[in-house]
Amino acid sequence: MKMIGENSSIPSTIGDLIGLRTLNLTHNNLKGHIPASMQHLSVLESLDLSSNKIGGEIPQQLASLKSVEVLNLSHNYLVGCIPKGKQFDTFENSSYQGNEGLSGFPLSKDCGGDDGVPQATNLVELDQEEGGDSPMINWQAVLMGYGCGLVIVLSVIYIMLSTQNPMWFSRMVDQLEHIFITRTKKHKKGYVTSRYLT
Repeated sequence: MKMIGENSSIPSTIGDLIGLRTLNLTHNNLKGHIPASMQHLSVLESLDLSSNKIGGEIPQQLASLKSVEVLNLSHNYLVGCIPKGKQFDTFENSSYQGNEGLSGFPLSKDCGGDDGVPQATNLVELDQEEGGDSPMINWQAVLMGYGCGLVIVLSVIYIMLSTQNPMWFSRMVDQLEHIFITRTKKHKKGYVTSRYLT
């Protein structure tokens, strides 16, 4: 592996140093990107790349590093979303300060939009904010509403019918019977009159 000097970039072959526990490259005027091959540094405990000119995104693959206890990526030109999960959920703001293009936890700037790839949870939140509720949720709400309404109506009818004197029901039946008889009589009378005239 070639040596890392000032004004150079971190070589991807750094991922071959699988026994590396501490990597301190602070104040080396480094450029380029953080190589995704660093995900292979499985026993790495401390990573300090602060005060350089490193740009691009923090590789999402670095979230697989379980042993990192100290992380300092401050004062670079990093952009995009901070990886989520495992050790990355334990680092504080100071690990990322001085990178105006970074977003996501633990920074106050939400992750998503053009400056990074939104996480799955953010996609759901954005969809709901834009009014794009899922059809399944809408149908569930409708069915729950109909079900509750039906139970209430049936309960009220049962209570009223189970009382000793459902006067309202008797009146309703009498009115319907009266309307039916009246219409039948009118129909018969009209039929007889028309037959007589012909």
